[in-house]
Order: sequence, then C-alpha cells, then structure tokens
Amino acid sequence: MPLTPRQQQTVLWSLVAAVLIWALFALGTVLTPFIAALILAYATEPLVRWQVARRIPRVIAVTLTLLILALVITALVLVIVPIIQHETRLIRAELPGLAAKITDSVLPWINQRLHLDLTLDTTAIGNWLRQHLSESGEDLFTTVLAYARSGWSAALQVIGLVFLVPVVLFYLLLDWPRMILRLKEMVPPRFRPQVYDIAGETDGVLGNYLRGQALVMLALAVYYSLGLLAAGFKMWLPIGVLTGLLVAVPYLGFALGLVFALITGMLQFGPLYGLIAVAVVYGIGQVVESVYLTPKLVGGSIGLHPVAVIFALIAFGSVFGFVGVLLALPMAAILSVGLKRLRGAYLASDFYTRVR
Repeated sequence: MPLTPRQQQTVLWSLVAAVLIWALFALGTVLTPFIAALILAYATEPLVRWQVARRIPRVIAVTLTLLILALVITALVLVIVPIIQHETRLIRAELPGLAAKITDSVLPWINQRLHLDLTLDTTAIGNWLRQHLSESGEDLFTTVLAYARSGWSAALQVIGLVFLVPVVLFYLLLDWPRMILRLKEMVPPRFRPQVYDIAGETDGVLGNYLRGQALVMLALAVYYSLGLLAAGFKMWLPIGVLTGLLVAVPYLGFALGLVFALITGMLQFGPLYGLIAVAVVYGIGQVVESVYLTPKLVGGSIGLHPVAVIFALIAFGSVFGFVGVLLALPMAAILSVGLKRLRGAYLASDFYTRVR
C-alpha cells in the first residue's frame, strides 16, 4: 500500500532526525568546540545586547565581550596553573614522607581503637609514590603538547578549544539576532505557539541555571578562600578560588578541590590538624551549598535527580570529552524541559487516560 504524502514527509523527517542524532554522536569530538562556542554565545549574548542598547555597534560590542571573556579565562589559568605546579612539586617532595608519618602515627591509633592488627610496608609505599610521582611532568604546556601528539583526535580537541572556539564564538555573537529570527521562521506557523512556548521555558530554565550557578561559584570561592585563610593555609586564595570554580562540575569538582586542600593541609600542618581543618571548612561549605546556596540561587530550575545528573556527566563526557562534562548540566537543563513536556503530553493522551 503506497504511503500518503503526509506519511512520506513523516518518514523523511524521521530519517533526517535519525541522521542528525547519529552525526551528533559520531562527530562528538569535532562538534565539541562548536557546542562550547554555542553555550558561551548564549551565556554572553545578554552582555552584547546590553552594549548594543547603549548605541555601541554590535561588532565593537562583540569584540569587547570576547576581550572580557579572554581576560577572565586568562585570570583563571593564572590561578589554576600555579596550584597544579606547586602541588606537583610539593607532593613529589613530601608525600612519601607524609605517607610514612601517617602510617606510623595513625595506624597504631586505628589498631588500638578498633582492636585490629593492620600493617603497612612504608618503604614499599614510599618507593611506589616516588616512582609514579617522578613520572608526572611539571610543565603543563609540555603535557598539553604531548597530549596533542598522541593522536589526531586529541590534536583536534586542543586546536579546536584554543583557536576555533573564539572564532566561532565571534561569528555566533555577531549573527545571533539573525540566527534566532531564521530559526523562528523555520517553525511551521501551526506549531509556532507550542514551539515558542517550549523555547521560552527552555530559555528561562537555562538562563536561571547559568546565572544561579555563577553566583554559587562566586559565593563558594569567597567562602572557601576565607575559611582556608582562617585555618592558616598559605595557599588559601588560589585553592579557595579553584574550589569555588570547580563547583561547576557537580560532585567531581568538589572532590578535586577537596583533594587539593587535603594534600596541602596535611603537608603544611601535619596529618591530624590538616585533616580536621579541611573537614571542618569543606564540610560546612558542602552543607551551606546544599541547604542554602543552591536551593536559593539555582532552585529547582533543572529538577534532575542526582542519579540523572551523574548519568548526564558520564554520557556527555564520553561523547564530548572534558568539555562535555562542563556542558552536561546546561544540556541536561534543556533536555529536562522537553522531557517534562513529553511526560505531560503522555499523561494527557488517550492511551494513558482511557480505561479500556
């Protein structure tokens, strides 16, 4: 039985959608800089619009916005790179001795309290740490170049993130109003009320999330910096700022900041005070973030279950690499709107409501 014209169009557009989804996963590495530039364009377009409203030509407004963004990223790199280099040198020099100190002081206490008979070979642990830590390079740029030489895929990621993202971001910001207008014109007139409604809700969810997350990162960077300063940390500012910024990556970011602070504290103060100080500062910070900051500033804008957040991190990270981890929650915020609308349509459908 031949298909009707409407059925033929349905099959055609279904195939187009399937090809686009396949291309999204197959070209994940290639698409990474473009998706990163798209998210940055969405986040920085309000700043461009604010400048244009004050009679600044759009080309100049876009250029100023890119310069501001470049300055912010450069400042972050200047904060993060010294921490990594300092931690690498410190760990390489003192961690084997710290491991022996912990084994000699903490292990007997554990055995006495818990009535155990645990033993550790401190010499073997120290040799293993020295061997593996000596293999890690201190020069970040050498590491990046070695990573780029490891294969075309890695080289494309490095080149794309460093050079392609700013170029794509410039043109996206320059043509943003025209692109939005063209996208609106592509929607069939009969579907425009529903599509515009979904797009407006998605814009509200994503905008609230990005603004709220930025405020959470700023508040936590200030808190952790002051908390570590009060505890006597020498590197209180860079570690505090780094921990606040890493909150952008749920769970993994906090864990990485905690490890940096824990290693620095134990090497500077010793095992006991370093562990207690970090536990107090980061424990209070986690409670404040979970109980007050995130509900107050971000709220239920995404409404994803923690398991769904972890799945989004793994899924987007496996497809788009490290940038995918950073983009996981913004993309999940967009998908959450569609899933909520799909659930509402299903609950209102005849398939769900009819008795027989």
